[in-house]
Amino acid sequence: MAESPPPASDRGDLKSTSYEFFMLAMAILSIANLPLLIAFTFESQRWYLVAFIEGALTLFFVIDFVYRLRTAPSKSAYFFGQKGFLDLLSCVPSLRIFRLFRIVRAVRIVRRLGGPRVFRELRQELASGALYFVVFFLITTLEIVGLLELRFEENAPGANITTAGDALWWGYVTATTVGYGDQYPVTTGGRIAGLIMLTVGVALFATFSGFLASTFLSPPKPKPKKTTSELAELHALLDRQEETTRELRAKLERLERVR
Repeated sequence: MAESPPPASDRGDLKSTSYEFFMLAMAILSIANLPLLIAFTFESQRWYLVAFIEGALTLFFVIDFVYRLRTAPSKSAYFFGQKGFLDLLSCVPSLRIFRLFRIVRAVRIVRRLGGPRVFRELRQELASGALYFVVFFLITTLEIVGLLELRFEENAPGANITTAGDALWWGYVTATTVGYGDQYPVTTGGRIAGLIMLTVGVALFATFSGFLASTFLSPPKPKPKKTTSELAELHALLDRQEETTRELRAKLERLERVR
């Protein structure tokens, strides 16, 4: 049986498979931060760190809404028919619970496409997928390691990583292997968290650099041939067209005999 294509509304909303997975992951991370903001003491340094990360995620959601609105074939169809107004509401920090809709939409689109097609498109989008992976994993690691650093360093004697800003700054310069040395961990737990940050940062940027080099240096790939499922779909459409033509001819012949 031929693989049925996704509805037009879903196809119009789909930007690229790797991009949809990226926004799905960002929405999941944002929803996961909600209980952290409730659990941490209000305006504590750990609360501020999660709030800073949420601010960065909100910026991504705003850019995503503008991007979808500008590229939509029909802006009104996107805003109302595809529930783009929920995307707009999810950009408001106090209404971030609406980001659940982004998760539901991304899952629905992926299910419509089907597993084999999703994996095939992800393989074709390795370079962009690598970029999205690096950005998401870097943000997630900054948050997790930053919270660990504050846990070990915030009240340690002689510590210089004592605020959310210190933890994020130290985490970023460590991940990028710049290492200014203005902030550094002084506790054993903080140094172990630093090793994690450094290792993850080197791995992420090495992977990203490798994909970029492969993308720019490799020769252009020929256009892929029609797959078996696509050919079967075309054959099915042709069969239905021939059947409709036969029915029309039979009705025309009956009308001519009656006349």
